[in-house]
Amino acid sequence: MSGIPGRKRGAWRSPAVLTLCVFLFIAGLFLWLEHRAHLLGALPLLLPLLICVGMHFFMHRGHGGHGAHDDHRKEGDRDGR
Repeated sequence: MSGIPGRKRGAWRSPAVLTLCVFLFIAGLFLWLEHRAHLLGALPLLLPLLICVGMHFFMHRGHGGHGAHDDHRKEGDRDGR
């Protein structure tokens, strides 16, 4: 197992997980090789969608997400002026 007595081996080093990772890599490689034309053909359609999601993610960074829109007002200023 490991060189340190009493220390458990991590789950990522188990034979089952390593076998699963190798299988997923090979399956992904075959999917890429066989369906490359379809994936690259759909890229011009998916690229604007990915850009919008990325812009949404990075633009909300400055004020804490969706729920913080009203937090910019002062406590005493209830009418929004």
